[in-house]
Amino acid sequence: MRTLGDLKATVGDVQGLGDTLVELQTLQDLAKGEPEFADEVETEARAASERLGRLELSLALNGPHDRSDAILVIHSGEGGIDAQDFAAMLSRMYLRWADRRHLKAELLDETGGEEAGIKNATIELKGPNAYGLVRGEAGSHRLVRQSPFDSAHRRHTAFALVEVLPELDTQSEITINPDDVKMDVFRASGAGGQHVNKTSSAVRLTHIPTGIVVTCQNERSQIQNRETAHKILGARLLERQMRAEAEERTRLKGDIQAAGFGNRIRSYVLHPYTQVTDHRTETSVGDANAVLDGALDPFIDAYLERQMGLEQDPATAGPTA
Repeated sequence: MRTLGDLKATVGDVQGLGDTLVELQTLQDLAKGEPEFADEVETEARAASERLGRLELSLALNGPHDRSDAILVIHSGEGGIDAQDFAAMLSRMYLRWADRRHLKAELLDETGGEEAGIKNATIELKGPNAYGLVRGEAGSHRLVRQSPFDSAHRRHTAFALVEVLPELDTQSEITINPDDVKMDVFRASGAGGQHVNKTSSAVRLTHIPTGIVVTCQNERSQIQNRETAHKILGARLLERQMRAEAEERTRLKGDIQAAGFGNRIRSYVLHPYTQVTDHRTETSVGDANAVLDGALDPFIDAYLERQMGLEQDPATAGPTA
């Protein structure tokens, strides 16, 4: 949620941009008579454009938890080994993107696939506006390619599901009754089910009222796994509360469109051509390999711009992801 300090900073940014535009106009007037000012005008114009982009992004990130840290949970879906490989590709993509955006990313938990890839992964993202930037990534992702696991090299389709959870700023946002949580401990397992240590360090938490189950086995210490599992459980409960509130707002508005948390949002086509397409914004990028290497900004920016447009036109707005 925006604080008074955030609003003051935004006002300062707007005023600063206004001052820059006045200076730019003065330079343009000078450049008409003295061409040597042309390069300076171009440099200042680029700087003003970048400042405007940052301001628009700041205005778009106005949700109650947009400034929070985020937890990404990636699950392999339909598609067998290809789906598990795709889940690993998405995990790497988000880690590379976070590095590009100077966000701190930590792999909290990961379960290896039977033969390749992963069954699921949990990534924590820390930094300015982390949740606001990635909240639009929630949903089903589809991969189309020639499978490297098919000896006939036939084209296969695989799916992975991405969940995006806001990390609790304070524990007071969600109160978890300890009596409502059942904890089980077991030996952590690696790919193929083999045990990776001889102690019961893995932790499974079950929130009895909601049935939410969180498992964490990435750390060697049971205490660390328990702390991480509690963090993820709190984020899941907060996301559940946010979803219920969004569905209630939709019901009160009389909008028949359901909340699209599980909708297919993006396709990654690697054969017979390469292209990544977002089905909500119709944004497409031909260099699929660059996207899978972390070049996600065109899709994130387009989603935020779309959300700004929906907020400005409430008659067309459906629930947000």
